[in-house]
Amino acid sequence: MKNLYFIGIGLIGGSLAKDIKEHNPDVVIHGISRKDTTLEQALSLGLIDKKATLDDIQHADLVVVSIPVDATVKLLPTILDKVSDNGLVIDAGSTKQDICKAVENHPKRRNFLAAHPIAGTEHSGPGAAINGLFKGKTNIICEVEKTAFKLQEKALDIFKALGMRIRYMNPQAHDKHIAYVSHLSHISSFMLGKTVIEKERNERDIFDMAGSGFASTVRLAKSSPEMWTPIFKQNKTNVIETLEEYINNLSQFKELLKEDNFEAIFDEMKNTNHIKDILKGIS
Repeated sequence: MKNLYFIGIGLIGGSLAKDIKEHNPDVVIHGISRKDTTLEQALSLGLIDKKATLDDIQHADLVVVSIPVDATVKLLPTILDKVSDNGLVIDAGSTKQDICKAVENHPKRRNFLAAHPIAGTEHSGPGAAINGLFKGKTNIICEVEKTAFKLQEKALDIFKALGMRIRYMNPQAHDKHIAYVSHLSHISSFMLGKTVIEKERNERDIFDMAGSGFASTVRLAKSSPEMWTPIFKQNKTNVIETLEEYINNLSQFKELLKEDNFEAIFDEMKNTNHIKDILKGIS
């Protein structure tokens, strides 16, 4: 692969570009964005070699799409229209059902690989791109059987070179599971931040008392609303289900407090300590 085109040069796209370039210095990274300021910043940071437009992707060996998921749904058919018969298109969206459905009957469906590298930070934009973001991280691939075998191999070579662990899943299962382990976490963080901000209006000292526990729990509340609102919209059904279970657990905890049932509270926390064993496999 020689000519690589990145549609979206933020945290995910920019980090992928950095790592691919490090492993393959001869590739030419082209950037596509609706904002020229984004491309200028990406150029200045060395994330891309050249600016490009959608019409240029006919020359692409690889197209990486890392834009908000609602924009991906709208743009992906056009990207496949323009890519060559040998070009590979990969997305990195945090939802998969709507994205896969948008191109399920496209004549060039074989040129598309639906992927979700589960990696990131709370930061966004070209300046958030970092080296090694994907090393040791899981990359979910959906409907791999619908991608041409030779293009699958090219994608897997890239993912393995960057140190990713590969898992295969259907889009429905992906969206259901990711609602629990990612989408709910972001909602919790946003709502905790909202609660504290509202309280801080009357108690100016509250942030002076905030320690590392608060900072780590609310970290995800710094994430981009432009990216996360479409994710919640596309995965609405699964997100509501997870919220109902989460709210139920919060309500039960509140009732235990009202009842002074601290033995039950101890047991709840002790049983939940098992999460430490589960997380041992996550770096």
